[in-house]
Amino acid sequence: MYAFHEAGGIPVVDPSAADGVFGLLWLVIALPLAGAAVLLIGGRFTDRWGHLLGTALPIGSFAISVALFVSLLGRDDDKRQIGQHLYTWFETGHLDVGMDLLYDPLSALFLLLITGVGSLIHVYSIGYMAHDPRRRRFFGYLNLFVAAMLMLVLSENYLGLFLGWEGVGLASYLLIGFWQHKPTAAAAAKKAFVINRVGDMGLSLAIMLFFITFGSTSFTVISAGAGEASSTTVTILGLLLLLGACGKSAQFPLQAWLLDAMEGPTPVSALIHAATMVTAGVYLIVRSNFIFDLAPHAQTAVVVVAVISIFWGAWIGSSKDDIKKALAGSTMSQIGYMMLAAGLGVAGYAFAIFHLLTHGFFKANMFLGAGSVMHGMDDDVDMRHYGMVRKAMPVTYLTFGMGYLAIIGFPGFSGFWSKDKIIETALADNWLVGLCALLGAGVTGFYMTRLMLMTFFTDKRWEKGVHPHESPSVMTVPLMVLAALSVLGGVFLIGDWIVDFLAPVVGTPEHEDPPIPALAVTVLAVLVVAVGVAVAWLLVGRRDVPREAPQDVSFATRAGRNELYGNLINDTLVVNPGKHLTTALLATDKYAVDGVLTGGPVAVGALAGVARRVQNGYVRSYALSILLGAILVAAVLLAVNLR
Repeated sequence: MYAFHEAGGIPVVDPSAADGVFGLLWLVIALPLAGAAVLLIGGRFTDRWGHLLGTALPIGSFAISVALFVSLLGRDDDKRQIGQHLYTWFETGHLDVGMDLLYDPLSALFLLLITGVGSLIHVYSIGYMAHDPRRRRFFGYLNLFVAAMLMLVLSENYLGLFLGWEGVGLASYLLIGFWQHKPTAAAAAKKAFVINRVGDMGLSLAIMLFFITFGSTSFTVISAGAGEASSTTVTILGLLLLLGACGKSAQFPLQAWLLDAMEGPTPVSALIHAATMVTAGVYLIVRSNFIFDLAPHAQTAVVVVAVISIFWGAWIGSSKDDIKKALAGSTMSQIGYMMLAAGLGVAGYAFAIFHLLTHGFFKANMFLGAGSVMHGMDDDVDMRHYGMVRKAMPVTYLTFGMGYLAIIGFPGFSGFWSKDKIIETALADNWLVGLCALLGAGVTGFYMTRLMLMTFFTDKRWEKGVHPHESPSVMTVPLMVLAALSVLGGVFLIGDWIVDFLAPVVGTPEHEDPPIPALAVTVLAVLVVAVGVAVAWLLVGRRDVPREAPQDVSFATRAGRNELYGNLINDTLVVNPGKHLTTALLATDKYAVDGVLTGGPVAVGALAGVARRVQNGYVRSYALSILLGAILVAAVLLAVNLR
């Protein structure tokens, strides 16, 4: 529960925080938003310097975020939830919604991730998009993406969160389809947009139910009154929020858009997978902890979805030859770990955010590293055409290697600390769920080692005319910074710092002796990962990698290449029935509705046509008609009289 006071649903701003650095909170959003406005409205006038402005403004937001974070650390735990009322957004009936911001330990960590990693991606993009004629517009879209995500995590109410939520959806549509001259990119953008609308329906329905139940959409009011709502209501709310989270975070069954989204420029992939879009669903679940703590059935649903997503993404990552799509599969799997931790309740919330932060470091590192490899390989994404790239691109190889060691959980690297904590917590809560998380770690070791071997080791399989070369420093320096964070990200756990820091938001877990000692879990996890690495070495490292994917493969490999037939399932269950339904509705509208509305006038027109023929304008015809009528009348009268 939130520990601050209420004033009409708006947190009271601590007088000591009304001025000073916390008064700049709104500027964190305003800077990249202003950048988007200038770059998208300014047009060609801004072409020469737009990329520099677009990079400088998120860096400015990062500087303010650091200052806010340092100031927050200097405050007592009960004063670490700070509200800022900007203005009344709208007021209608009994619903008053303010443009209110909430800065607390949870949003503070997200601000550092979004602006910090986002700024590095902007710097990298200066080099990656150097020759693109629409570079200025690209940076405008990047700024819009960052601003929308910041709005999402800083809002004090669900409607403000929804504003940022939809802004992220719009920005992702614009960026995924940035190279719209490619039909595949345009189709991928539409696919991401439509599938996310399905999840958005869940969030919008939840917001409506929040208002009906609590009379407000404010986190403050809802958290204070959640205990008074019925168990059915909070369960429905939890399931609707989960549906929204599945769409944004590409979790089963709304994951089909994620791999297609790789059609966008590589910096977009890094921004979506590391610092913004896919983290939004995890944020929504953790921010709504006051609902899920009261809805055990919804928590169970979160865990089930998470476990399926862990293996679904890992299966895809083990089968894809496209380096970006293999990394995209791993994102789905790693987000599954975060959702799993969030589904475990108070014991797992902090570790979900911990893994979210470390994943942001090493996944941004690897996506940008993949972009560096593509830059040197003439934009070829097929790992079967790589091999021995490490000699031509040593900086990219070393930095990517740091991300690889982090994601597989090599001891001492960031992913080792965050993923092990999730496995340990899962085993303590439910041994079956814990074993699934442990097995997922082994599969991660397999597919990430496969990617490393096919790209940086094994024999050269380069296309003719391709001459790999190291990327410019404007691209490699961000890689170095992210590599360092991939190694050092575990500092968040020293002394359980992140658990204590997030306690005012998500609660304090009970300290119980785990059924399996933490050291034993760590040793077991390392051994399982080692098995996955060894299997990859035996199947890939010790064999010749063919330049073309073999056709005579197992069903498991074929299914993984086809993304476990997720698109086929969607077409069969949703798209094709939708087509038939649309055809039936059109036929009903045309022949039934239109028939009723237009049938009467048509019949009258037909009768009028017949009558019109009688009125031919000839007097002799009229005289003949009168004569025939008179004869008919006379005959009738005569027949009557004869009776």
